[in-house]
Amino acid sequence: MSDEHDDDPQDRHAEDPQAQDPQGGGAHAEDAPEEPREPAAAQPSGRQRLVAGLWPPRASRAQLTVAVLLFVLGLGLAIQVNTTSDNGGALRGARQEDLVRILTEVDNRTQRLEDEKRGLETQRSELQSSSDQAAEALKQTRQKEQQLGILAGTVAAEGPGITLTITDPHGGVAADSLLDTLQELRAAGAEAIQINDVRVVADTYFTDGADGVLIDGRPVSQPYVFKVIGNPQDLEPALNIPGGVVQTLEKEQATADVVRSQKIVVDALRPLKQPDYARSSSR
Repeated sequence: MSDEHDDDPQDRHAEDPQAQDPQGGGAHAEDAPEEPREPAAAQPSGRQRLVAGLWPPRASRAQLTVAVLLFVLGLGLAIQVNTTSDNGGALRGARQEDLVRILTEVDNRTQRLEDEKRGLETQRSELQSSSDQAAEALKQTRQKEQQLGILAGTVAAEGPGITLTITDPHGGVAADSLLDTLQELRAAGAEAIQINDVRVVADTYFTDGADGVLIDGRPVSQPYVFKVIGNPQDLEPALNIPGGVVQTLEKEQATADVVRSQKIVVDALRPLKQPDYARSSSR
């Protein structure tokens, strides 16, 4: 009977849950709460790596010098472009007729300068190749004196050119219109000009009087006749270009007739004036 009621101590130990857990937890080891793990460090993005590589800047002295030079160069180019734009502002707003007239004047002036250059080179060659350089120099001096006399209006002149006749029945042509006409002719290469019986020289001026236009203080009546010596192929187109003298006079209800001729005589003379103070210099 004692054997049936007497349990084996080993069996009781096996059935006791606390006996299996020496820590006295009374549950399986996998049921215990896990300890919190530290979060993994976040990897930087590509943009963050780029910013970190560029800032703060790590530039050497040579790189700073190049950067300053490039800045100065860019600033100079910007100033030059701005200046060029300002200078071209007047032409940008000009009419097509004005641009054509300006271009024609520039071409004519260039051609005259080229002709003058060739003439001077020819004179130099003649002086260098002449056996009697003194006689050749005297010849060229007299030719120069003749040319200066034509420009000063003290000697008569003849040659090819045009005759411009301005008729103003309504009295709309004022002194400034005649002055503009004279300037156009000079720009086209006129070498000698006479208006009615008045010789035009460098200091000629126009004024409006009570009875009409005065040239150098002398009254002139219409029609105003310009006798002009120069290249007819340059003079006539300069007057007839769009927006030129002829169109401007037509707007003032005046007419302008241009006739080419191979012989124009300019015989109105100016008295030769001796300067009061100026003397030739030996230097």
